[in-house]
Amino acid sequence: MENIIEERTQMPLIGEPAPAFKAITTQGVINFPADYKGKWVILFSHPADFTPVCTTEFMTFTSMLEEFKALNTELVGLSVDSLFAHIAWLRRIKELEWKGMKDLDVTFPLIEDIRMDVAKKYGMIQPGQSNTQAVRAVFVVDPEGLIRTILYYPLSLGRNFDEIKRIIQALQKSDKDGVATPADWRPGDDVIVPAPGTCGAAKERMAMQSEDVKCLDWFLCFKKDK
Repeated sequence: MENIIEERTQMPLIGEPAPAFKAITTQGVINFPADYKGKWVILFSHPADFTPVCTTEFMTFTSMLEEFKALNTELVGLSVDSLFAHIAWLRRIKELEWKGMKDLDVTFPLIEDIRMDVAKKYGMIQPGQSNTQAVRAVFVVDPEGLIRTILYYPLSLGRNFDEIKRIIQALQKSDKDGVATPADWRPGDDVIVPAPGTCGAAKERMAMQSEDVKCLDWFLCFKKDK
C-alpha cells in the first residue's frame, strides 16, 4: 500500500512540467518533451499491441494525423511492448480496413517501454487494472512542456478522438484570447469572459453589454468568438 501511495503522489499533475525521458521509438530515439518545444503534444498509452481496441484507436489517430498537425500538435504513443512487436503490429494495421479507413501508415513515434520506465513516470500502470499493461492514458502537453490535460480510460474503453481534438482547440483558444470555453464548446461558439475580481467591476461589465458581449448574470458573460 505504501508503494502504491508513493507512486500516486509522484504522478504528474496538470500545470506541472511533463516528466522528461529519452526513449527508443518506431521513428528513432526521442528526448521528451525537449524535442517538441514549440509544439503541442498528445502523449498517449495503450495496453498492448495486436489487441482489438488499441488497433481501432491507432487507425483513428492515424486517419486524423493531418488534422492534429494543422493544430501544431504531434502524437506520441506508448505501450510496454518491444520495438519489434510495434513494427509488426503497425505493418498489420496497414493491411486492415475499418470504417472506411485503410492503407494507413502510422508515422508518429510509438515508444518501446518494456521496463515500464516511462509508463510508471506518468502513472500509466495502475494495479487496479493491470500490473503488466498500461491503461489508456492521454497527456496533453503544451509548447512550453507543461501538462495541460490528463485523461485516463480503463482497458476496455476506446477513447473519443473528437473530444481529444476539441481539448486541443479549446486550450489554444483559451491561451490565445484569455477566455474560457463553456460546456460542449466548439470552434466558432461563444466563449466565456473571465469573471471580474470585484463587485464594482462586475456591475460595470453588466452595464457594458453589447452585440458582442451578453451577460446572464454578473458572473456569467459570453462574447462572440472572432
